[in-house]
Amino acid sequence: MSNEIRLADLVVDCPDAIKLSQFYHELLGWKTTELFGNPAVVSENGVMLVFVQEDDYVPPVWPEVEGRQQKQVHFDFLVSDLNTMITKAEALGARKADTQFGGSQFVTLFDPAGHPFCLVQA
Repeated sequence: MSNEIRLADLVVDCPDAIKLSQFYHELLGWKTTELFGNPAVVSENGVMLVFVQEDDYVPPVWPEVEGRQQKQVHFDFLVSDLNTMITKAEALGARKADTQFGGSQFVTLFDPAGHPFCLVQA
């Protein structure tokens, strides 16, 4: 038995767990599953995102604004065709952030719950 501590999953708070899990399932192509009664998606190599519905969820503001809800984490996803994945994400309900810092290397979007994530050219 190893003493190594391994990441089990990432829990994402949101206003609609089913809707957000479906968004990431369709965007990433990861398998849908459930963990502790919550919808989740899991990659082929075991990375799992679990979506927990919070009635008082407040989406973050990005870029950050003092006194407003800050982002606490965001995802970077490597993609082989950045423009194709941006179009796909937007068709699934994501929206491109007004402020961009990635040039041709990455684009920041917001998922349907307002979490920022980046699509990064692999």
